[in-house]
Amino acid sequence: MFRIDAGTTGKYCDGLSRRSFVQLGVAGMAGVGLADVLRAKAASVTPDRPAKDTSVILLWLDGGPSHLDLYDLKPDAPAEYRGIWRPIRTNVRGIEISELFPRQAKVADKFSIVRSLHHGTGDHFTAGHYMLTGRGGVDGNNTAGKLPSFPSIATKVCGPRREGMPAYVSVPYAASIGLRPGYFGANYLGPQHNSFETSGDPNQPNFSVQDLAMSGGMTLDRLEDRRGLLRHFDTIRRQADASGEMDAMDRFQRQAYELVSGPAARKAFDIDSENAELRERYGRNAWGQSVLLARRLVEAGSTFVTVHFGGWDHHWDLERGMENHLPRVDAAVATLFEDLDDRGLLDQVLVMVCGEFSRTPRMNDGSGMGTPGRDHWGNAMFCVLGGGGVKGGRIVGATDARGEVPVERPVSPGDIHATVYNVLGVDPHVSFLDPSGRPVPAVDRGELITELL
Repeated sequence: MFRIDAGTTGKYCDGLSRRSFVQLGVAGMAGVGLADVLRAKAASVTPDRPAKDTSVILLWLDGGPSHLDLYDLKPDAPAEYRGIWRPIRTNVRGIEISELFPRQAKVADKFSIVRSLHHGTGDHFTAGHYMLTGRGGVDGNNTAGKLPSFPSIATKVCGPRREGMPAYVSVPYAASIGLRPGYFGANYLGPQHNSFETSGDPNQPNFSVQDLAMSGGMTLDRLEDRRGLLRHFDTIRRQADASGEMDAMDRFQRQAYELVSGPAARKAFDIDSENAELRERYGRNAWGQSVLLARRLVEAGSTFVTVHFGGWDHHWDLERGMENHLPRVDAAVATLFEDLDDRGLLDQVLVMVCGEFSRTPRMNDGSGMGTPGRDHWGNAMFCVLGGGGVKGGRIVGATDARGEVPVERPVSPGDIHATVYNVLGVDPHVSFLDPSGRPVPAVDRGELITELL
């Protein structure tokens, strides 16, 4: 077992910092072989499910954004429920969103809002595991991920859309509830199916991805010589290795070599070459530039890109938090839809916006820590979906007058996953063996959201 300390994250509402580790275990690496992947690919391409060239960008609002303050406002509810901001009309008749989203209001025909998503838990960890793997089984006392994330499953089956690009990328890193890679990880599919993390801030001058830069004195010829030497010395160990560990490590080395030696990834990550006016539209901040980088990556051939937007655990000072966060989200999301449309990519790229849960419909008194906020709520939440063949300008489901629970068309995380797999051309019934040898299907009790397809 290899154990690599990946550093310490910031504090969450329980006051604890998380130290995250990457563990490369023999069981995880051996659990799924090449034959399993080939069977999954074959199962995903049938006459009624042809091969696709689609991609996904997931904007992850880590910590839990309030549905009542973003995409499901309740202006007629009592003051302590409806909150501070009013809804505004969009360019789609009958759809209203937060007044802090004026730019998204102009492109609402390009995305749809699921307002009846729910999983019923207010625990950060259980909720994150539900949203990213489709299942529970963890909590604040037992936080280790147990299942592969749906991006890991999707990219294991699909691979990259273009050679020379990583299939699964996280900007700047994969993290859920302070755990890295947390529930974005591949778990027993093997760490080679975790995301490639860019790290750093794409808004900083001369941003670069460290793993794409060769160390001093290293040339491509020397890199190839070293690669051949490693292959030679590994031959005997690989022949004797029945665990699959060496194969997994070889895939790591192969991907690293392809990224460093090929021009595709280096060009895609070169955000400094992007048009200055477009960079301003996305927002000259870490969030806006991370979303622009995500667009560059899917355009170059990555299949699934996640973007981490942290800081949504607003138990107090909700007003200050939203007025800081929402204009940045508005610029990034609206520009992404406009940019994809301008480039002819909107039908090819699905954009998702969500977090692990929502916040309580009734505002608190600030918990003695500041001005009023909202606490944890998993009984009603939102997910924005647009592009990739998903219809825009629609509302799926509805919550009651106070935004407490779904009253129309309840939607589960499994339904979201089944829909995303459909967009990517992945068979939602494909299964992989867990460490005990039990086949686990990609989707647990999920059905397509047919209103969007």
